[in-house]
Amino acid sequence: MPEHTQDFGKFGARGIRGSHAVARQLDQLAGGIATPITAQRGLQARLAYLTCTEHARSAAREAGLTVTDRTLKAWQDGKRRPSKKNLARIEAAYTVVRRRNVARYLLGWLNRSGRGTRVEIHPINQSQVPRPFQRVAEYRSLNIHRWDRVVQAWEEEDGQALDEAWTDHLVDLGSQWGQYEYVTNVGFAA
Repeated sequence: MPEHTQDFGKFGARGIRGSHAVARQLDQLAGGIATPITAQRGLQARLAYLTCTEHARSAAREAGLTVTDRTLKAWQDGKRRPSKKNLARIEAAYTVVRRRNVARYLLGWLNRSGRGTRVEIHPINQSQVPRPFQRVAEYRSLNIHRWDRVVQAWEEEDGQALDEAWTDHLVDLGSQWGQYEYVTNVGFAA
């Protein structure tokens, strides 16, 4: 069994951790507001999402958006503009609340009643690695039937738990799973 990669990129290989690629793909599947928060329309949409129900308001408060209702109303009416710090808080709260709201549906969709989802793993980019140090790494696919730990770690934004859950699935690739700890991309064929 191979060990975890210690010095990734030492010889010029390029890529990202597989768990980061999975989180990026889950974010894309979760969707959300496309307009940036710096635009008035994007700000208004996020504020509407975070204040539409009492449940959403309490989740936003838990996520770090701790301004008064009066301030929120002024932002929504366009009478005041949030500071950069508050814009970052609004974006962070929106991300947390959106993940909480979407995670259950995303989990059901990925598990597909036990049939799972096929994952396409694209290996690292070795174009800058000298020839003697390159290793044979090819495109691989894997069917994952249980997404519970991956989606839960993604929802909680727990990078270490997501990395551990993803690595547990990588082991199913066989003795060369360590070559896919870092990748250029991970895609879901769902």
